Amino acid sequence: MSPKRFKMTRAGTLSLVLAPVLFFLLTHTQLGAQQTGEDELGAWYMYFGMNRLAERWSLHTEAQWRFYEVDRNFNQLLLRTGINYHIDKTAIATLGYAYIDTDPTFEDSPAMDVPFAGNQISENRIFQQFILTNKVWEFNFEHRYRLEQRFINYQGENTTLHRARYRLQLTLPLTDTFFINLYDEIFINLQDEPFDQNRLYAALGVRITENSSIQIGYLKNHFRTTNFDRLQFALFYNPDLRGLFNKEPLN
Repeated sequence: MSPKRFKMTRAGTLSLVLAPVLFFLLTHTQLGAQQTGEDELGAWYMYFGMNRLAERWSLHTEAQWRFYEVDRNFNQLLLRTGINYHIDKTAIATLGYAYIDTDPTFEDSPAMDVPFAGNQISENRIFQQFILTNKVWEFNFEHRYRLEQRFINYQGENTTLHRARYRLQLTLPLTDTFFINLYDEIFINLQDEPFDQNRLYAALGVRITENSSIQIGYLKNHFRTTNFDRLQFALFYNPDLRGLFNKEPLN
């Protein structure tokens, strides 16, 4: 066999060997991106409430519905509540509880559009929180510090994790009605790999009444190996319920 013929045969054999390998790697990469939903624009629909009960006490209420896509493909339900103690006008301490139900798979099926249908992760969470606020010129700053004790059940196996979070939020009024809200929040694991995730958020807010507002924004959620883009639709309602508890009984 001539050297030229040998080189051509060797090249052809190498191509036959490498082609399936390259095809597998490309297919595996594409499937990985599809399975995580990283390339999809998802959405979070949220409600937050601070219900004033007394001069120094209020009740936090919160519900979040998170989807891999804007209008379908359920990802997570988060329900959170807590009791707030208002130290003064610039400081609030909170002790609270949250329940989180998660479907970690992106694949969409009729059952997966229903919360709790086939979900694999449930979490009961206790948290302690401290908020400090201050104002510089027209900028309203909020510093939120949170510790979490997470009791997670994953496919029947239980584990306990601890996490710390810090969020720096900036609110800038544009008019009496419109405002801009920005924040960045870092999540730090207190075991194993320290970095958990980071959330960068920007939104336009509209004040509806003195104690209610809405925000429409965008969230960049960065994990160690994936990044998600999420639209945010939030309703904030902070009623003052002190009048209900201070009413004198009817004679």
